[in-house]
Amino acid sequence: MVLKVAIIGGGPGGLGAAVALTQLNVHSETPIVECTLFEKKPRISETGGGISIQRHTWRMLDLLGVADLVDARDLFRSENGCSSEHRNAVSGVLLARLYHSDDTPPHQASCRMLRSKLQRALLSALDASRVVTSKKLVKVEDVTDGTQLTFDDGQVSTYDLVIGADGIRSVARLAIAPGHKLTYNGQSAYRTILRKSDVASINGIPDAPIFWHYTGGRYVFTCPLGGDDFELTARIRPDEEDAKARANKVSWGQPFDANQLLPKYADFAPQLRSLLRLAADVGGTQEFAMFHGPRLDTIVHIHPSQQSGVVLLGDASHPLSGAFGAGAGFALEDAYTLARAIAWAHKLKRPLSEALTIYDAARSPHYASLYKQLDRDAGIVREVASQMLPAQKEISERVQRLWGDSDGSSGWIYAYHADNIVEEIIKKREAELVAVPDRDRIEPEAGENSVAASTKL
Repeated sequence: MVLKVAIIGGGPGGLGAAVALTQLNVHSETPIVECTLFEKKPRISETGGGISIQRHTWRMLDLLGVADLVDARDLFRSENGCSSEHRNAVSGVLLARLYHSDDTPPHQASCRMLRSKLQRALLSALDASRVVTSKKLVKVEDVTDGTQLTFDDGQVSTYDLVIGADGIRSVARLAIAPGHKLTYNGQSAYRTILRKSDVASINGIPDAPIFWHYTGGRYVFTCPLGGDDFELTARIRPDEEDAKARANKVSWGQPFDANQLLPKYADFAPQLRSLLRLAADVGGTQEFAMFHGPRLDTIVHIHPSQQSGVVLLGDASHPLSGAFGAGAGFALEDAYTLARAIAWAHKLKRPLSEALTIYDAARSPHYASLYKQLDRDAGIVREVASQMLPAQKEISERVQRLWGDSDGSSGWIYAYHADNIVEEIIKKREAELVAVPDRDRIEPEAGENSVAASTKL
């Protein structure tokens, strides 16, 4: 029986899930899944600017067979091999420079590119007829024969599996966490895509991914991208009056006049002020009010029939407003893990519920570890702030504590092997099936031995 799947959201996570599940059919004599991707916007496009492609992201692109679809001309990598720099936003002094580990394959070194170009690469691997745009999900609910979706145009359809890849403002999440609500976290990010040729006239902006740090949670991020693109992100905590106004916002990527930022960055280094003035003159800045929601204990919902359900993927599964610069990698890890679990359940003729359980067992603990890392980092920020140090000393101390401590840094995230984790969980489940015979278990056909050792979908 072919699994009927609806993917909600056309970002990197949704597209990655469509690629991963579609490939299951390539490796099977008969179709395993029938996927349809729904995107609420009129076309597949990304709101935002640049995106990091870290080592773990490249691993997933390789395993999904789409790494070669990413055009090298769309990427930026530092010539000196550093993965990021951290500088004082007032003096411009270099405080920390991070490098890739020695065992990083050259093609998996981190880089930056436009989010839209990553989506374009993933979209090129899909059958365009399976992508439906201008389709906004408004409701998800269990019905007798599966999971029913209702769209804003009145269409009602039932699916075996619904994949919520619809971002931090996920509608699909409500099927797993009813009443889940987002809260404005008091910060906003302002993103502008500039031209390298214009930025070149400003001295003191190195060609590297750079965080320019200040106090009070304020910073600027700069980085060249592929081609003639250059990204600038300014992040601030608005004053109390502005914060109240933004707290009512639910939209993402609103046009913003960057002239309003200039007074807030008056103490920054001259080159950064010049860069912000350039952004104000060029226009095109977008505002992103940052929201977050309660952390989830599980990212799956299993239908009572055990043959249908809902899973969350990407930002929908961890309602945070950006962390680690690795959102695309997390989403692709989700996509690979889900497809691998479904392939296993199909091969051994297990119910869909077991695939979803394996997916949850692989990904929920990983997100719990990410939350733990975030809590650690937030604790360091609070501790340093509580010392009431002079501003320049506070900046240096915070950067050193967060990025100079190799034992506590987040580097483990980028070396993570999601494929190995799901294989370990599958092996454990197979051992359980052998040890405790299941009357509902259907023995695989001749020649269909355990697939746990395979890393192919």
